[in-house]
Amino acid sequence: MLDGCVPWPAELAARYRQEGYWRGEPLGRLLGQWADSYGEREALISADGRRRITYRALDGWCDRLAAGFAERGVGAGDRVLVQLPNTPEFVAVCFALFRLGALPVFALPAYRSNEIGHLLRLSGACAYIVPASFNGFDHRELAVRMRSEHPQLRHVFLTDTDTGTGTGPADVSVSQAEGVTLLCEVDGDPRPLPEPDASQVAFFLLSGGTTALPKLIPRTHDDYAYQSRITARICGLDQGSVYLAVLPAEFNFPFGCPGILGTLHSGGRVVFALSAQPEECFALIERERVTLTSLIPTIVHLWLAAAATGHGRDLSSLQVVQVGSAKLHREVAARIGPELGVRLQQVFGMAEGLLTFTRDDDAPEVVLGTQGRPVSPGDEIRVVDGQDRPVAVGEIGELLTRGPYTLRGYYRAPEHNARAFTADGFYRSGDLVRLTESGEIVVEGRVKDVVIRGGDKVSATEVEGHLGAHEDVQQAAVVAMPDPVLGEKVCAYIVPAPGRSAPSLAQLRRLLRARGLAAYKLPDHVEVVDAFPLTGLNKVDKKALAADITAKHTTTGTGTGSGGVSGRGEAA
Repeated sequence: MLDGCVPWPAELAARYRQEGYWRGEPLGRLLGQWADSYGEREALISADGRRRITYRALDGWCDRLAAGFAERGVGAGDRVLVQLPNTPEFVAVCFALFRLGALPVFALPAYRSNEIGHLLRLSGACAYIVPASFNGFDHRELAVRMRSEHPQLRHVFLTDTDTGTGTGPADVSVSQAEGVTLLCEVDGDPRPLPEPDASQVAFFLLSGGTTALPKLIPRTHDDYAYQSRITARICGLDQGSVYLAVLPAEFNFPFGCPGILGTLHSGGRVVFALSAQPEECFALIERERVTLTSLIPTIVHLWLAAAATGHGRDLSSLQVVQVGSAKLHREVAARIGPELGVRLQQVFGMAEGLLTFTRDDDAPEVVLGTQGRPVSPGDEIRVVDGQDRPVAVGEIGELLTRGPYTLRGYYRAPEHNARAFTADGFYRSGDLVRLTESGEIVVEGRVKDVVIRGGDKVSATEVEGHLGAHEDVQQAAVVAMPDPVLGEKVCAYIVPAPGRSAPSLAQLRRLLRARGLAAYKLPDHVEVVDAFPLTGLNKVDKKALAADITAKHTTTGTGTGSGGVSGRGEAA
């Protein structure tokens, strides 16, 4: 195993191989198998529809890219920072690096110098692959600056401006003296390359926390091939499947749950969206007859709002919408099927490993009210209290897990690993869950996502779910607000429903009382905003909201009284 990574114990690894989870097939080899099976079928389609790449063409492109990278000194074991938008280049670059045995380090398109510098230091990456610009940001300037600040960064590879395609006119400002090469020039005659061991690290995903810089999650060829294969099977993907990649492709959810890799494994088509906005995505669904996509709750709210106001697009091909990454409250879950005309699949999981899905044949109550069952028979879970003692079925505790696609340790993080894993290798997820009698997981919040109000612990996720039941509330987020007497109070940030006025604090408190909440859980203060700030993963950035209300409390003394309502946009 790569230095700095934690391997599975030998006896567990042997069991995973014996039981067929791990097949010893590197990801680069799998693409060749898919090309042999699916040949001239379309594999990847760009957002504008102009680039339609077959399996055979993708396989050949990756061979030539791998040879071109090798000619420029990128080789087995090298880490390569990949920060690309949702374009065919992302897939081609990843598989070319897989074939070389080089290790992609995924960086979200929203990352800037702080995060990129951190990832370069932590990974020791020798190369950085970026678009010249994307969404109005000059990634080329950032890349050149990073190269000057990080001596180990020998190469910068640049795709075409804005689209990230690498097929348009060359950027005349690029000079070889700066160590910048256009990706479209990385082209070599295919050559035999030593195949990496499938048990070794294939690439790095990023941890999704909002309170610190991301940690690196090593994923092996074996474990990720299994993850994408088993999730594609559960979702029933086949050659008629058309997957719309809405979320950033570097995110675990669209990459392999089953996402891009599961669709390619099944012979389907992957369509790329450059934004999550409903007007763009609905047009792609109509044009390409998309059958499946994966979203997070913040995007679901946008799509539901667009559906409510009328969009004029034919979405009849869309069969399944997966929703995961953050808690989907029941009131919102109940709207997805009727308003979008699709089947909802709830997904719970983490880039670190464990995934749970609801299934097609689950009862409506299971689909609406739970996050499903683990996808693998090899998944092991425990739900424990603060002393690691198992709790009874139906009681809330922290989720611990291990299995054939769940990491055994973060990269180069021994001190954190000592806290994040039990002595027998179970990962401490930090998620508060409860189990149903039939084995489904219900997510109740995060261990640290609580407000400690006068010594009473208030689950932010629980209160948010009840606030979302108000007809005038589109989204709600609960954070702690400092208070000199209680220590913390409950602050609710509200995005009003389209065309509606925000409810008052008194109205919200009446609603929550009627729904049976204890008095100490009721909001003490309300802030009304037009939209929530988001993290790079498009999750609500609660760190930013908490900082916002703390700053307001510090400067104005807000929060020492019984509550109030701010003007719109103050937290955005």
